[in-house]
Amino acid sequence: MTLVLLDTNTYLRLAKRIRPLLGVTFGQKKYVLTVLKDVENEVRRSRALSYQFPWFDTEEFGAERDAAILRLTATEKAALASAESVLRGYVLAEVDRYTTGGRHPPSPTDCRVLAFSQVREAIVVTDDLGMHLLAQDFEIPIWHGWELLDKMRSAKMVSNELVREIYEAHDAFQGLGGEVRKELGFGLFGGMMVGRSKGEGR
Repeated sequence: MTLVLLDTNTYLRLAKRIRPLLGVTFGQKKYVLTVLKDVENEVRRSRALSYQFPWFDTEEFGAERDAAILRLTATEKAALASAESVLRGYVLAEVDRYTTGGRHPPSPTDCRVLAFSQVREAIVVTDDLGMHLLAQDFEIPIWHGWELLDKMRSAKMVSNELVREIYEAHDAFQGLGGEVRKELGFGLFGGMMVGRSKGEGR
């Protein structure tokens, strides 16, 4: 089994459109999507997110998250806190690197999500450019959202039409220029732009 950890924005973008989303095994590498409890905490702390995604706290989605959320041992919790602290300290010390090129400094929750991959083997999924930079610095496995969707499409978990719908609803994607999409490695299928991961098995 290969754990795939969704950040808050990725979960919010996909959870209502792909049913079920969490805890389902797919692909040759037996990918399983999950989230940390921190995702719930982040949404509930934000009035804007709670207002924009009223379905988040419904019984259906809460039960799915509860079933898929990972339980950590006391040792793992201590290791996670330590790794999160290192990543957060690194961001604060290098903050200028995270405020250029359309990036934003990774938040404490972002750092915790990335730190999880240093405690348990997992791939983080996010479209946050600051998180990608931090992951590269610490050699943490990370995907963009289009890489995940490409794998789900190959495993027939989503259709071309559903992928198109997801991207049409994603304002950040719509705002990307052609050159930026090309630089990020986007390829064409079914008349729309969706990335193909390089060197990854299905």
